[in-house]
Amino acid sequence: MLPLNASEAAVSTFLLVGIPGLEGVHIWISIPICLMYLMGILGNCTILFVIRTEPSLHEPMYHFLPMLALSDLGLSFSSLPTMLRIFLFNTMEISADACIAQEFFIHGFTEMESSVLLIMSFDRFVAIRNPLRYSSILTSSRVLHIGLAFAFKSIPLVLPLPFTSKRLKYCNKRLLSHSFCLHQDVMKLACSDNRVNFYYGLFVALCMMSDSMLISVFYVFILKTVLGIASHGEWLKALNTCVSHSCAVLIFYVPNITLAIMHRLPKHMSPLAMILIADAFLLVPPLMNPILYCVKTQQIRVKVLEKLENLGLKSK
Repeated sequence: MLPLNASEAAVSTFLLVGIPGLEGVHIWISIPICLMYLMGILGNCTILFVIRTEPSLHEPMYHFLPMLALSDLGLSFSSLPTMLRIFLFNTMEISADACIAQEFFIHGFTEMESSVLLIMSFDRFVAIRNPLRYSSILTSSRVLHIGLAFAFKSIPLVLPLPFTSKRLKYCNKRLLSHSFCLHQDVMKLACSDNRVNFYYGLFVALCMMSDSMLISVFYVFILKTVLGIASHGEWLKALNTCVSHSCAVLIFYVPNITLAIMHRLPKHMSPLAMILIADAFLLVPPLMNPILYCVKTQQIRVKVLEKLENLGLKSK
């Protein structure tokens, strides 16, 4: 256990960072960041609105998209306050309680998105393996129950994180590595024993890794099924239904896993690279997921264009 000396003053606030060396142009960097947040929020709200208001999209295969959109919105709103404070107002300080709360929401919505991507891979597997029985296997009520069970498993999983972080003592060190609070970053500042935080954080990370491994297994089964299809046209059609989901998986897990590795090997990693990867992890998935599904899913693309045309006509 690390000793807590009387000379070590307890801290009640932490310092976040923007982009080192570019503090003078933070206000200009805030422009693309704000645009990415705005586009991501509008895109995910559009997905929610279109699927909610279009009866033709009230089918099992579209029920998972609102869950993905909600987790993306949660990620955006969790990091938005501190990102804007840093890049717009150059305010780096955050209270310990606010930091721990942000840590909970970021990790909670990250786990939720991981779970949603997992059940979406199962959905694609069933659709390709048993297309004729798809509607009977994944009914609307069954999809809702599966989605809620998997998506909200993240709450009890990450719930101990703020309590384990709250019990730690924070002394002289208070400079964090990112523009927002992450559990693996906050616990390194503790001057008391943080072994519980380390091992439980590792457990949470392994749970997310298990989601990515299960997604890989489903894609192996999908490829095995697709390669057994004789018709080249059907082969391409089947793979095309997985393009949006596979891209969503890559843009979510690649920065996430890369960041986890960087935090485990901090001495060998560039701080700037860690900051950029972390920012990409929170900014890119909420921005790109609505674009991917609007571009690659014809039914959603058509309905979105119809809504936009209707809004244009009403404004005239």
